[in-house]
Amino acid sequence: MSKILMPKATAVWLIDNTVMTFEQISEFCGLHILEVKGIADGDVAAGIRGADPISNGQVTRDEIEKAEKDAGYTMSAISFDHSPIPNSKTKKRRGPRYTPLSRRQDRPDAIAWIVRNHPEVSDPRISKLIGTTKPTIKSIRDRTHWKTNTINPTDPVSLGLCSQMDLDDVVRIAAEKKAKLDAKNAVVTDEGEALKPVVDAKASPPEEKPKTQHTLESLFKPSAPNG
Repeated sequence: MSKILMPKATAVWLIDNTVMTFEQISEFCGLHILEVKGIADGDVAAGIRGADPISNGQVTRDEIEKAEKDAGYTMSAISFDHSPIPNSKTKKRRGPRYTPLSRRQDRPDAIAWIVRNHPEVSDPRISKLIGTTKPTIKSIRDRTHWKTNTINPTDPVSLGLCSQMDLDDVVRIAAEKKAKLDAKNAVVTDEGEALKPVVDAKASPPEEKPKTQHTLESLFKPSAPNG
């Protein structure tokens, strides 16, 4: 059940405007039963103005009517999980990630790990993921970075430079993009080479060489008489 805002003020309103039992009001408002009875007697929450839970969006009128008709009914509050206020934990991050000064020296190790294990991830995504620059990534790919000889490829999650969820998202997006590009370029697979084009069966036969003049004359030359 969602926590009720202004529980005492809500209890005051329910006592004054409904026929709900003290037990129902106690359970709905999260107050002790003796506290609810004290509110009804005027010994507790004296001077507190009642708060209408219906207009506050904490409960529906139908729920109150059900509770009034059935003393054993437990009234349910409207969940606040659907509040229009965005959740800061799921809010999308814009711009490069800020990396604490104490962690910045670990970024070359993280970049080298991503380049070695996930070469399909683009430089802009690496830059945004761990808060670095494109020239730095390029120098590590080209092995021209000034720390090349001491770089130890390390998972950026273990270094605290990003979360596992963020890393998985970047790798997944890069893999999907690569698969689409491979399909578009019709990359040769293990199924074998493409078949060679079939020669046209109606193609004209090779042209015969014309008989020489000498051959034609020998055919019509009369033979010598016998004896």
